[in-house]
Amino acid sequence: MTHRRRMPVLAICCMSLLIVSLDSTVLNVALPSMQREFDAPVSALQWTIDAYTLVLASLLMLAGSTADRYGRRRVFQLGLLLFTLGSLLCSLAPGMGWLVVFRMIQAVGGSMLNPVAMSIITNVFTDPRERARAIGVWGGVVGISMAAGPLAGGFLVDTLGWRSIFWLNLPLGVAALILTTLFVPESKAARARRFDPVGQLLVIALLGSLTFGIIEAPAEGWSSPLILGCFAFAALSLAGLLLYEPRRVEPLIDVRFFRSAPFSGATVLAVSSFAALGGFLFLNTLYLQQVRGLDALHAGLYMLPMASMTLVFAPLSGRIVGSRGPRLPTLMAGLAMSASGVLFAGLHAWQSDPLMFTAYVLFGIGFGMVNAPITNTAVSGMPREQAGVAASVASTSRQVGVSLGVAVIGSVIAATGPASSAGVAAWWIIAGCGAAVLAIGVLTTGAWATATADRTAERIANRVHATRS
Repeated sequence: MTHRRRMPVLAICCMSLLIVSLDSTVLNVALPSMQREFDAPVSALQWTIDAYTLVLASLLMLAGSTADRYGRRRVFQLGLLLFTLGSLLCSLAPGMGWLVVFRMIQAVGGSMLNPVAMSIITNVFTDPRERARAIGVWGGVVGISMAAGPLAGGFLVDTLGWRSIFWLNLPLGVAALILTTLFVPESKAARARRFDPVGQLLVIALLGSLTFGIIEAPAEGWSSPLILGCFAFAALSLAGLLLYEPRRVEPLIDVRFFRSAPFSGATVLAVSSFAALGGFLFLNTLYLQQVRGLDALHAGLYMLPMASMTLVFAPLSGRIVGSRGPRLPTLMAGLAMSASGVLFAGLHAWQSDPLMFTAYVLFGIGFGMVNAPITNTAVSGMPREQAGVAASVASTSRQVGVSLGVAVIGSVIAATGPASSAGVAAWWIIAGCGAAVLAIGVLTTGAWATATADRTAERIANRVHATRS
């Protein structure tokens, strides 16, 4: 495929990421308005976000393997259709419970977008440097959504009400659906993977029970039988995955991938960095609107420095990864994100606008830098026919991170509010996530880590060849 033909494909994939990312950033700004209209507790706000991310995380790997089997364009189109329909239903929700249900419909569609788009990019951009640059552009769309989301969401919430935030997805979804039909080539894996229903159910059980336990623990009590039972069920589900998946010829989660230190590192990086992002957005939204008393639009303006830095540094990170590898942007991301958390937790940055904006800038730089290394490391070195599965694991890790970030941070501040000592503890958690990014970046980007990736890729390729023979 020529360069001229590849560019529309990249644009369509970026559009799909935009509607998913924009939906998340716009929703955060609207949370206080939803809370007032439905008289909802903090836990209900958490579920508005986490019901979506949990369904998304649970189905991403299934969506990746389904796209490899039935056709990436076909699954991508179905995802656009469901996501657009779910957005329409969310705008009509009569109560918080219905909103959560409709968000889950959105998530089913969303699970077919980002990992499949990444698989399409991987198969269209075959040159490693071009692929890294394309991934950088793709990741930069997150920055665009962060910049546009709070402002557009704030304007819509203040003028038309929170329901209008879901209208943004309708024209974008329809346009992406039409353009996909016109420009995206169909592609499949040379050999389709088998479905793994047991593995899929275990993933749903693990993520659902763990998140439910964290969100509901402040209300039920951390030592209550219900919460302890949730955590025990999550542990049993994890044990079941570790015992069952290696026995399958074509598992939902191929544990062989995790023998690669860079791939394992990318998974931990995704969970840590997106947990920090989920907690950061949730905490700031409540603080700016409930404590400072800002309206939705001005709260969005306050967070513009963070969004702008993500917009600038995400494509820069892609270029650095393409020319020098993932080590430098990963280390810069860890340093910047942890420093941002420390400014809030240790120096109470929210008490001074200049200090708060400095912390916002640092977080935006860090998050902008981390996305391209995660994606590039997850798919690099893997056989191209496994691109959908590898990209799905990375995307799943991102959504798990957001779910855990919102669940943990929300539970920490649920009792006393975002401006209390609990809010300080929440910021220390975000700083710890940044420190984890830094540590994992040091451990998984050296010569030893590269050697493990080479050995893993060779073993996977040999096993695939043997299976076909």
